[in-house]
Amino acid sequence: MGCGRIADHGFLADGRSAALVDRAGSVTWWCPARFDAPSVFARLLDDDAGHWSIRPEGRFSTERAYLTDTLVLRTVFTTATGSVAVTDALALGPGARGHEVGLHSPRVLARVVRGLSGEVPLRMHYRPRLEYGRMVPQLAQQDDALVVIAASTRLDLRTTIPLVCELGEAFGSFTVRAGETQRFTLGYAPAYDAGPPAVLDAEQAIDNAAEGWRSWIDLHDYRGRYREQVRRSALVVQGMTYRPSGAVVAAPTMSLPEKLGGERNYDYRYAWVRDFSFTLEALWRVACADELSLHVGWLVRSMGMNEGIVPIMYGVEGERDLTEHHLDHLAGFAGSRPVMVGNDAWRQRQNDVHGEPLAAAWLMRQFLDPMPPEIAQLLRAITERAARDWHLPDAGMWEERDAERHYVSSKVQCWTALDRAVRFGSHLGSEADVARWAAARDEVRRAVLTRGWSDRLSAFSGAFDSDEPDASVLLIPLVGFLPADDPRMRSTIRVIEERLSHNGLLRRWEGDPAGFLICSFWLVSCLVLAGERDRAEQLFERLAGRVNDLGLFAEQIDPDSGEALGNFPQAFSHIGLINAAGDLTDLDAGRHILSPAPQPLIPADQDNSPGT
Repeated sequence: MGCGRIADHGFLADGRSAALVDRAGSVTWWCPARFDAPSVFARLLDDDAGHWSIRPEGRFSTERAYLTDTLVLRTVFTTATGSVAVTDALALGPGARGHEVGLHSPRVLARVVRGLSGEVPLRMHYRPRLEYGRMVPQLAQQDDALVVIAASTRLDLRTTIPLVCELGEAFGSFTVRAGETQRFTLGYAPAYDAGPPAVLDAEQAIDNAAEGWRSWIDLHDYRGRYREQVRRSALVVQGMTYRPSGAVVAAPTMSLPEKLGGERNYDYRYAWVRDFSFTLEALWRVACADELSLHVGWLVRSMGMNEGIVPIMYGVEGERDLTEHHLDHLAGFAGSRPVMVGNDAWRQRQNDVHGEPLAAAWLMRQFLDPMPPEIAQLLRAITERAARDWHLPDAGMWEERDAERHYVSSKVQCWTALDRAVRFGSHLGSEADVARWAAARDEVRRAVLTRGWSDRLSAFSGAFDSDEPDASVLLIPLVGFLPADDPRMRSTIRVIEERLSHNGLLRRWEGDPAGFLICSFWLVSCLVLAGERDRAEQLFERLAGRVNDLGLFAEQIDPDSGEALGNFPQAFSHIGLINAAGDLTDLDAGRHILSPAPQPLIPADQDNSPGT
């Protein structure tokens, strides 16, 4: 049958993992143990890799929406004989509210079918395939559950309809009339050293999940511009948070292609340090200050103190070895191969990794006074690395695998690390340390302004001594390296729009197969900083309209067809929306977008860094 389009999917989450459900009522992706664990449903990547569908027999039309302020999905199927609603949720801990949402997941996928009008014949098809489709499990009836125990996985399916079992799958045909309800739950537990999966009533689980998500968003009452889009994006980012550690995964999926039929099909179920400062800024925007310590704690525990290359990404519990391998038995989404598990970007040198933690710490500086020793030690070590390694070539923030280069955005983020360390002053080092960091910062600045500028391009280029444009240099004003209204940045913004923009979407570089949403939102912020309010608003609203019908962004969008591409949903894209909306709000309020913290840790007269 296939899995349709990437944008056809809805997103469910429980603080440990996520499930994707398509418009035809099929769960096409679920890795119940945690985001980066092996799947039990992976039809997203191959028709034979497992799914769980509940859908009408025959022809139908579909309308769907999340229940207000939740990640609970309601899909209405309309047929010639009537209509039914299928409501889906990953269960939350019973009674979990506010900041407790997602901390204790029962790991149960709940589904409820309710008749709305007439009568509708439906068919359920349950086809678990473990280990990314490698294993066809046996199904056995035990008391009131259809049980799978295979490899390290146990699944218990409970339904209110009769089932017919065949090898490795089960079917059920049933009719729902107006006012009638059928309930389904699928619970997961490890096969060993654990009890059976939790037993929950499907309707109660869905109601509890809805109340849980609403209680969380009510604590984060963003009152700025584009409030509904920001609240939806905040829920999505929270849904991609592994609550036990505080890690935010880039996406809950793997190997969805940047280009249909292409080879850039990466596993994004990990947490990138690069995303860290942007994530914290987004949480700040939606008033999530109480949760910042959770995310900072994950970073401190994960990064530790390294002598070699600083890892740029980690598993959700801080794992470092994310060695990549291919699943050759899977066809890939729309035939896009290879299908990859793991991501060898963990081996790369990416010097921008030094800037993000320091930028995040400076953003939340009012919460770091006094500076906890373990955070001060980490920030100091990162600063020393930036001072030592900024001149080295690296793979860049787009993680190129062919050769290392002197990427301008990497140098700028080393400057950011050194600049914020100087601003922290005695909180991180001695007077001599601060002077040394300031000297290194100024050296980086001179190098970027000379070797990063291309007279031929009339813009900052992607790498030193290059004439190729790259959208990553839009970070220059966002981190305060140069003002956006500096003539060099105005020219750079103009060149990037002329060379990399198509149908309102920015590509990362010339030849990039699709528009990259975070870059497009960076452009919004640059326009805000440059004082071009009307253009910033127009671009933001065009971008915000690129979501699917559930308000979800992929990583990229084909600027010609409008098709969503890349892993889905993508945290970076939603973070970009939140931060750009916040920048537009700050413009209205007369606030400077680089200084969202109301009370600086260091009084202005003690800040010995030069103005930018």
